[in-house]
Amino acid sequence: MPVKDDDVDALLPLPAAAFHILLALSAGDCHGYGIIQDVEARTSGALRLSPGTLYRTIQRLLEQGLIEEPRKLSRARVDPRRRDYRITPFGAAVARAETRRLTELVRLARNVWRGAPEPS
Repeated sequence: MPVKDDDVDALLPLPAAAFHILLALSAGDCHGYGIIQDVEARTSGALRLSPGTLYRTIQRLLEQGLIEEPRKLSRARVDPRRRDYRITPFGAAVARAETRRLTELVRLARNVWRGAPEPS
């Protein structure tokens, strides 16, 4: 089923936690604690997701169809209580659209500040 631009645009802008979770899952399936570790490492500790924020956001992403729980469990799974998550094609489209949106914001900001006097 093709992803519609209107469906993608309706979810923008993404909350920061949602965007970082989608980025973490873009590297492959992962469980909650692994996502927390990935986000912290990717942001050099600038963003630390609490378990409450993580699982509320995961629930919202599941409801929106941006992520899913894989049907087939990993053989490497040691703890059966751990739930893995995977980004969906729709989730990847939304993450790419958010990346484009943020890139454009940075471009606009750089143009504003280019040549502007330094604050004193």
